[in-house]
Amino acid sequence: MGAHVLRHSAATAMLRESVSLDIIGAVLRHRSMESTAHYAKADAALLQTVTQPWPIKEGALPC
Repeated sequence: MGAHVLRHSAATAMLRESVSLDIIGAVLRHRSMESTAHYAKADAALLQTVTQPWPIKEGALPC
């Protein structure tokens, strides 16, 4: 499990630095983009920095 955590951490760190999945895949020596996507999962905290609040219509209740 140690190697998996290291590879996932490296992929996440590279994503935070805006490294492309192609480059991350090359560093991790993957043959397919699907393998890279497995390690380079989206970071919820990072996504919160680029998302916008859901627009709520006047008088409507939030979900």
